[in-house]
Order: sequence, then structure tokens, then C-alpha cells
Amino acid sequence: MHGLLGDTLVAATHNPGKLEEIADLLRPYRMNVLSAEALGLLEPAETEDSFVGNARIKAHATAKATGLPALADDSGLCVDALDGAPGVYTADWAETLQGRDFDMAMARVWQALDAVQAPQPRRARFCCTLVLAVPDGRDAVFVGEMDGHLVWPGRGDQGHGFDPMFQPDGFTLTCGEMDRWEKNRISHRAMAFKKFMEGCCT
Repeated sequence: MHGLLGDTLVAATHNPGKLEEIADLLRPYRMNVLSAEALGLLEPAETEDSFVGNARIKAHATAKATGLPALADDSGLCVDALDGAPGVYTADWAETLQGRDFDMAMARVWQALDAVQAPQPRRARFCCTLVLAVPDGRDAVFVGEMDGHLVWPGRGDQGHGFDPMFQPDGFTLTCGEMDRWEKNRISHRAMAFKKFMEGCCT
């Protein structure tokens, strides 16, 4: 995919935090990063059962609609003792009639681990799959993972989602206790972006 990126890239996201992170990572390359939301694009239905499948849906829909290269990600928490759940359904585990409640979702994960009598440490990993799609239909895939274990109760109020209950390998802090930008340097998304930038931006 070398040479296929111009000076403008569309981030296939409606999440302002994710857009900010992508723009920050690409700032050294002097690339103009737009968001699907700013361009008025609807979010396509994520109907696949894999991270790469859902990321491909978002990336290709955005590239086709804008005529520009588009970058999408799909990510989630995979817990070993739960056969990889919640996985691609990570956000769904937090859904309520009032919106997403990740405190409830974290408790739900821990209760599921108790139900199967999962031994300690309760191993898990955050997974991120990036897909860069160009309007002619080609794409490239970049995968990053961050390994660790789960703690309960969760600790810290930084980050988002399941961060307070996830302690990365080699650290005594949970992702919820880490400075946001420190976490971003070691995260699953950072690992995937490193591969993306090596493959497409250098």
C-alpha cells in the first residue's frame, strides 16, 4: 500500500477520542485526517463475526463514499477462559436501554469468569485490527495486541471501556490508572498503528 496515501485520510469513525488519537499518530506525516462523522457518513452495520471483517466493512464503505483512502479499526477485549469473549461483541456487553454501561460490563465479565471457576491470573488481551481501504477496492490489514490479566474490582478512572480491570503484562497499573498518552504508547492500537505507519507512511 506504499504510495497509495495522499495528503488526506478519512478515519472511518464517529468516536472523537479515536479521531484525536489517529490524528496525533499521523501528525508527523503532515496528513490531513477527516472523520466519517464530520463528512456526514452513516455508520454501516457491523455484521461480521471477526475484527477484520467489521473493520473491512467500515473502511470500504467510507472509501467508496468519499473517494479517499479510509482507515477503520475494530477492537475489543478477548478473555482466555471465556473462549475469547466478549471479543467482537465487546461493546454489546455494555449495552443497556440507557446507553453503554461499562461498569456493568466489567462486572458481567468477572461474574462469567467466576461462573466457570477460571483460575488466577485471569488472562486476557486487548486486540485491534486496522484496515486501510482505497477506493479501487484494495485493502491492507494491520493487527496489534496487548496481553495482560484482569483484576477486580477495577482500578482507575482514566481511559475507557474495560481499561480499569485490565493490567498489561510488565505493569503494576491498570490501563484505567495510566496516563492516557502513556497507555496509548503501549496499547494494542499503538501496536497496530506502528505496523500501519511502517507499511504505508514510511
